Amino acid sequence: MDLDFSGKTVLVVGGSSGIGNGIAHGFRERGAAVHVWGTRATAADYDGIEGSDLTGLTYAKVDVGVRAEIDAAATIVPLDVLILCQGTVRYRRAEFEPEGWDQVMAVNLDSLMDCARKFRATLAERKGVIIIVSSTAGYTSARGNPAYAASKAGAVSLTKTLGEAWAPEGIRVVGLAPGLVDTKLTKVTTENPDRLEGALRSIPLGRMGTPADMAGAALLLASPLAAYVVGQTLIVDGGLSL
Repeated sequence: MDLDFSGKTVLVVGGSSGIGNGIAHGFRERGAAVHVWGTRATAADYDGIEGSDLTGLTYAKVDVGVRAEIDAAATIVPLDVLILCQGTVRYRRAEFEPEGWDQVMAVNLDSLMDCARKFRATLAERKGVIIIVSSTAGYTSARGNPAYAASKAGAVSLTKTLGEAWAPEGIRVVGLAPGLVDTKLTKVTTENPDRLEGALRSIPLGRMGTPADMAGAALLLASPLAAYVVGQTLIVDGGLSL
């Protein structure tokens, strides 16, 4: 019963595809009413997109890389769980340049605070939970992606700080750091046989993670089973970072 979210309302920012979509369905399958935010105009625009299934989810178009869109988005009341799973990356050394750096930081770090701030009051009313999804890249170097690595490290730190700051209001802030998961953001590795082979050798479990793996961890963190966990980020990487 601790993983039964019947009667609860959940918003997954970045829930239109990939890890966020897997997490959204994990909560939906356990009874929650689940809203997702994505960047395409309508839910129908995700039809046929790999890793995207909006069946049973309430979709809204909100580009969190634009602060004004977050501010203008409808506030979901009541809200019990806010999952911040938005993320982007720029390859071919684009993050070393101002435009690429700014784009990644806006989505991966700035919008975390903007979304958390937007829903702070309603989450406090419900003694709710915020889950900030970062990455194992927040703990290591990412040679070709300085903005991605820095933003994910910032997300881990923000989890700690908001966890301490908002716990007295009844909001429990926790984090989830995935390792290598097969999504559109990791195609640079998963579609390169040599890189994939090397990556799998580095994972003690010998396989990539799945969105369902991340959903299981998110369900645990949002549940009463984790009621005394505050400000910590759970690394879910099959042992990769060991």
